[in-house]
Amino acid sequence: MDVIGVGFGRTGTLSLKAALERLGLGPCMHMIPVLGDPDRARLFHKAAEGDDASLDAAMAGHRSTVDWPGTYFWRDLVARHPDAKVVLTVREPESWYDSAYRTIYRAATAPRPADDGMAAAIGMAHAVVWDGTFGGRFADREFALRVFTEHNDAVRREVPPDRLLEFQVAQGWEPLCAFLDVPVPPEPFPRLNDSAAFAEMVASRPA
Repeated sequence: MDVIGVGFGRTGTLSLKAALERLGLGPCMHMIPVLGDPDRARLFHKAAEGDDASLDAAMAGHRSTVDWPGTYFWRDLVARHPDAKVVLTVREPESWYDSAYRTIYRAATAPRPADDGMAAAIGMAHAVVWDGTFGGRFADREFALRVFTEHNDAVRREVPPDRLLEFQVAQGWEPLCAFLDVPVPPEPFPRLNDSAAFAEMVASRPA
């Protein structure tokens, strides 16, 4: 593992995934492809229940990770990969909550029939995000904001400064490439998964 993204979803993680893959540091783990991979979703669910071997199997083949489910296991991953760089994507907390509530939380709580594959994805997402990270209380705004802030503070406190980049995707390529010691690509930094794009993706999923 070369890069471990430890920021919560809705802090620019899909843009960071695209950027890392453009820099040759992929494949990069992210929640969206895991939702379509029930076998990997089951492995992450088992890992959330304490099966360390399942975490290794779930991460197999990836040079980097951002977003959940990897963020849920950030301490384990940082310890297991001592040479990996760590990127904390950040966003103003109130803005983050509003975005997460109207996108990923609404999608997660919307009633829809689920086949076995979707059931595996939903179970994993609850294990690592809604129950695992937020204790079933994401709808409690103040509680969720406190979890968000305490998570970021824990990362800053526990990851050595020389391993950690605190990053806003609006900063573009320069700080990320300087941190990773790679050349800056000639094209614009990727801008993916804004709220409108996320809503369109959810609407396009089969009912």
